[in-house]
Amino acid sequence: MSLGPGDSLTSHNFGLQIDGVMVEYLTEVSGLTMEQDVITSMSNTAGGQKETAVMPGVQKSGQCTVVRGMTASPAFTTWINDSIAGQMSTARKNASIIMMDYQNTPVKRYNMRNAWCSKVDASSLKAGEAAALTETVTIVFEELEIE
Repeated sequence: MSLGPGDSLTSHNFGLQIDGVMVEYLTEVSGLTMEQDVITSMSNTAGGQKETAVMPGVQKSGQCTVVRGMTASPAFTTWINDSIAGQMSTARKNASIIMMDYQNTPVKRYNMRNAWCSKVDASSLKAGEAAALTETVTIVFEELEIE
């Protein structure tokens, strides 16, 4: 690993991989969230003292938002269309957000199991504006594993 003691990863070296294929023209990943229920168990000791134990509960599904340049990428577009059409047998894919060091060596991965697109938002179109078109995609997933 090329990170030295005290070095941190930078926010501009990242990638998104869906079923082993890197997504191109990615500009932003945000809102990566996953939550787990908390179980609180209260009891009394033999001496009558209140005792509280906190345990992990069921992991909830999560989501993240991806912004990418609007391209004619057939694989990404097919995945979005399958998700929106409810073709879950082909829409559910494993995906990873990959954090890289300054030499583009993968250092940390957020692996999302059974990920699919739940929302697509195209950027605004304005006559005379010189701006890149983007699409914002919300990805939901069933389980998150951090490597």
